[in-house]
Amino acid sequence: MARALAAKMGFNSLLRKQARNFRVRICTMESEEEFNCEVKWKGKDLFDLVCRSLGLWETWFFGLQYTIKDTVAWLKMEKKILDQEVPSEEPITFFFLVKFYPENIEEELVQEITQRLFFLQVKKKILEEEIHCPPEASVLLASYAVHAKYGDYDRNVHEPGFLAEEELLPKRVINLYQMTAEMWEERITVCYAEHRGRTRDEAEMEYLKIAQDLDMYGINYFLIRNKKGTGLLLGVDALGLHIYEPENKLTPKCSFPWNEIRNISYSDKEFTIKPVGKKSNTFKFISSRLRVNKLILQLCIGNHDLFMRRRQVDSLEIQQLKSQAKKERARKQAEWQRLQREKKLRKEAERARAEMERKLLQLQEEAHLANEALLRSEQTADLLAEKAQIAEEEAKLLAQKAAEVETEMQRIKVTAMRGQEERRLMEQKMLEAEMRALKESEESERRTKEAEQLKQDLQEARESERRARNKLLEITSKAINASPVLPSDSIPPDLSYSRENLSFDFKDTDMKRLSMEIEKEKVEYMEKSKHLQEQLNELKTEIESLKLKERETPLDIIHNQNTEQGTSKQSNFKKLTLQSTKTKVAFFEEL
Repeated sequence: MARALAAKMGFNSLLRKQARNFRVRICTMESEEEFNCEVKWKGKDLFDLVCRSLGLWETWFFGLQYTIKDTVAWLKMEKKILDQEVPSEEPITFFFLVKFYPENIEEELVQEITQRLFFLQVKKKILEEEIHCPPEASVLLASYAVHAKYGDYDRNVHEPGFLAEEELLPKRVINLYQMTAEMWEERITVCYAEHRGRTRDEAEMEYLKIAQDLDMYGINYFLIRNKKGTGLLLGVDALGLHIYEPENKLTPKCSFPWNEIRNISYSDKEFTIKPVGKKSNTFKFISSRLRVNKLILQLCIGNHDLFMRRRQVDSLEIQQLKSQAKKERARKQAEWQRLQREKKLRKEAERARAEMERKLLQLQEEAHLANEALLRSEQTADLLAEKAQIAEEEAKLLAQKAAEVETEMQRIKVTAMRGQEERRLMEQKMLEAEMRALKESEESERRTKEAEQLKQDLQEARESERRARNKLLEITSKAINASPVLPSDSIPPDLSYSRENLSFDFKDTDMKRLSMEIEKEKVEYMEKSKHLQEQLNELKTEIESLKLKERETPLDIIHNQNTEQGTSKQSNFKKLTLQSTKTKVAFFEEL
């Protein structure tokens, strides 16, 4: 069966070589793309094509990875693609991934696309638990990942539940605590709100700066055996080689920095490392497969080359690249600041507009009330005028009746002479008439006074109407004068930039100034590190009471022990590098 499969693969490879070109699929952390390749192409030809399509200059960190017979392999640059053990299926699938990690993320990563690819790959490794991350650091990293995706926190936009569909924490961390998804989101959002004012690039860089301090960051692990046959783990990273016990990937038992290694070679499954110094003992171990030895050697050579290059003066190309990247960052920073200013001015203008609209509505309400008061005054004045007219007519009518009564009295006096009886009757009638006349006179006087009072009320109503009209005119003029007039220069003009060639002339004053800037950056970094550690401790304290101890993994227990002992990745590496090479080799062989 194996021979048939090998024959089939060889036949497929032969067919591809006879053809003029073949297809490959390149998978990055964000997308997939297919390319047509010529049969004569080497690995470097395809790698350069992919880098150009991405606009990537910092190519030395990356490689094209593929899987063959359940083993990870990297495409060799100087060898033809079809002469390597690549998959037989077409299109051939390669993964464009980070192959070598820098010692200091912030200093070495220059391009934005480089930082983006690092961020996505490291985030994926943490979520898939290829890199062990403690819970408090997981929450802080998740908050920076959210900021990189959503920008500044806005309470009106980022309402509870907006992270429900996001994968932000390793499942191990979620299962370790008695916390609901809403509780985790609340913790992440609290940290997320504190990152206001950062750009996406800054959030991704903060994420990587925290991640690079994790114990398993940037390390490739391989199963090996020493001379006694003891199973161990070999870790290869940017600083050197490290030996671990299989159940503890966090704390190495011994380490060999690259500057202590003179030569690396392998023969079949046996791997040999010769330390610096003629009297130093040779370090040997045995791996599981020959293909694994090839991979270990590739990673060792690449990491060693980068280790040595970092300790040399940057080439002119790298200096130009850093200078250009610095200009680009300055341009983006200025653009971001301009956008922030415009955003602030826009908010202030909207706030002023809302305030003016509020005042206008208030004035309109006051005008409406004044109109209603004026209408009521007019209605009251009309009613009083109507009553005054009625009272005047009634007074005239009473006066007419009084005159008739007076006439009647005169007639009665003339006829009073007709007899005693008639006189008595007439006197009685006169008395009654006088009484009626008196009553009519009193009623007439009362009606006259009432008419005078109504006239006075009418005058007061008209005076009230005049005052209401004056107040309405005053409110209308105040509303017109209070209208907003925004300054014409409230929106800043566009910025313009010019690019000029830089010349590099380092003098003593420049070096002194550079040293002072480096010292200043060190102090700022120490302060930031202290603040970061305090933030992580605070997060750990907040969620510690909800932890389920029985669900802790062996790596969690080891990490907690290291934290209690004050052991970090950097301090442990410094401690191990102080040991002599002879002691390290003897210790490795005794394991």
